[in-house]
Amino acid sequence: AVELKNDVVLTGTLHSVDQYLNVKLLNVRVVNDAKYPQLCALQNCFVRGSVVRYIQIPPEHVDTELLQDAARKENATTGGGANKK
Repeated sequence: AVELKNDVVLTGTLHSVDQYLNVKLLNVRVVNDAKYPQLCALQNCFVRGSVVRYIQIPPEHVDTELLQDAARKENATTGGGANKK
């Protein structure tokens, strides 16, 4: 679920996210469609990161092994993240 600062909550398939927290969602559904009927026809959307309040991803949908591998690779290329002199 992606909660926006204007209290709209969207669910869908996370297609992409960037370093600015811009999010692209596919198969979008509005949680409170009675309150936001104008958004019911929405299928795919791009959400600017500055309007995102919160993103919740269910643990069963997170590939922790993939994240750990990416963190290891990042750590190896940056030398541990510490500024070495």
